[in-house]
Amino acid sequence: MDAEVDRTDRPSWADQRTLAGVLGAVARGVFPPADAGITVVPQPNDRDAGVLGMTAHAVVFTDQDPDWVRAAVRAASPDPLAAPLGPAFLTALGARTGRRVNCVDLLTVAPALPGPPDLPLREITEADHPRVVRARRFRDGVRVWAAAGGLVVLGRGVAGRWEVAIEVDEAARGHGLGRALAVAGRHLVPAGELLWSQQPPGNARSVRTFQAAGYRPVGAEALLVTD
Repeated sequence: MDAEVDRTDRPSWADQRTLAGVLGAVARGVFPPADAGITVVPQPNDRDAGVLGMTAHAVVFTDQDPDWVRAAVRAASPDPLAAPLGPAFLTALGARTGRRVNCVDLLTVAPALPGPPDLPLREITEADHPRVVRARRFRDGVRVWAAAGGLVVLGRGVAGRWEVAIEVDEAARGHGLGRALAVAGRHLVPAGELLWSQQPPGNARSVRTFQAAGYRPVGAEALLVTD
């Protein structure tokens, strides 16, 4: 259940020129140098823009001029490690792009698991379900499954990656359902795929749930969204 992401045929960090390449590299344990540097890659589409912060290195995915990005990071803070995900730079980037920062999340990833989920699930097909409506703001091809006391949501998110979110009813909490839903998500994606999830760092319950389900942290991510 807690299988590690496959690290065979590791890509080289120096070869990464797209956000999809960056995500594939870090998922397999290939991280950028801890040099307080900034890597700027193009937005993968009109929707997805933001900052991915890792150990002493940040990746900014935007269609803005890379020279402007680096200058704005330097101007935002004298601390090059804190600046890329700090409020001053994120506010400046939001103002320049006409966007706002949604939140800064812990970004985690896990490989798909074989076979069907152990948890009994029923797919919800109503297009107006609140979870479907919300998820469609950030993901494509959204699908939602219900279990007794909870939901699991899948869709194609940033740079086309598979993303999962879960919801547990208050009355059902404390019995391992969240972990079971997070594991179920790994069974619902195609074999060989990676499954990503974001958790607010302050939501310790969610962070612990996903790590118990085999998801491993790769960094912090701030998405810039339009209203």
